[in-house]
Amino acid sequence: MMTGLSSNGEAIRLKTLKELAEREQRELRFQGGHSLCAGCGVPLVVRTVLNAIDTPVVVVNATGCLEVATTRYPSTAWNVPWLHVAFENAAAAASGVEAAFRVLNRKRRNGRPIPFDLPEDVRIIAFGGDGGTYDIGLQALSGALERGHRFTYICYDNEAYMNTGNQRSGATPPLAHTTTTPVGEQSLGKLQQRKDLTEIAVAHHVPYVAQASISNWQDLVRKIQMAVQVDGPSFLNVLAPCQRGWGYDPSQTVEIARLAVETCFWPLYEVIDGEYRLNYRPRKPLPIAEWVKTQGRFRHLLRPEHRHLLDALQEQVNREWERLLRKCEGRLLEV
Repeated sequence: MMTGLSSNGEAIRLKTLKELAEREQRELRFQGGHSLCAGCGVPLVVRTVLNAIDTPVVVVNATGCLEVATTRYPSTAWNVPWLHVAFENAAAAASGVEAAFRVLNRKRRNGRPIPFDLPEDVRIIAFGGDGGTYDIGLQALSGALERGHRFTYICYDNEAYMNTGNQRSGATPPLAHTTTTPVGEQSLGKLQQRKDLTEIAVAHHVPYVAQASISNWQDLVRKIQMAVQVDGPSFLNVLAPCQRGWGYDPSQTVEIARLAVETCFWPLYEVIDGEYRLNYRPRKPLPIAEWVKTQGRFRHLLRPEHRHLLDALQEQVNREWERLLRKCEGRLLEV
């Protein structure tokens, strides 16, 4: 539970959970029957996001784990209008969908006939993994944010190209084992730093950018509700652990996401019109070793001869956390 919640706050939390469950019962937007792995964090992202939105939605989905595992012909887990596009152009396709709705709404306002029943206040949601967002789709995302299309892009960040065999991506943390950054006599995992995509989105001066985690579901609900209300593009980067790529028991997905937040590896914050707000501050941040030791991809860092690498990773997390605190300047908005 987040710090600062009174018994009153707890009542609000339970009410919100009940509302989410009732909304899913009224309209099951994302169904079972998909083939996402046991313990996958991605369906938690999708269900939470779609249940948090109380208006009609159109989903644009980049190629990746989510698309492949939810739409095996002739079945689908999607019960909303859904568009599959290539790895690299989800944001461009979402821009086109948003522009089309804008044109149709203008025609309707002008009294011109349109060929179908057009719902009011449609929200355009794009989903992409870190491979299709940090790397392959970055150009399309940057263009869509810069042009100002009104849509929400959600990156489900599992920190590698999991759909194609756990190859490293721009989101992969340093020193992590992947199939393209193996650990062995000649290598100790990924050598490069991970890309800070959340800050890249902020640099586009869009109305709303946020970082969230499946472990803090109420924070995620509030953020998606904020994101779809802004007049312009919005971006959410959501941590969604992958049990196959990260190497842990499937039952531990949410706990590992929680540890990423509690160690300050994955801070929860938002940027509203350029103003930073911290959404959660651990009472006593845990050492990064508490998160690292839960995952097989970091097993080599626990050896005594590699202690200096773990210390360097801790120093990096500390620096980034302090930098974020300075940007927030004491603004703490907890749910």
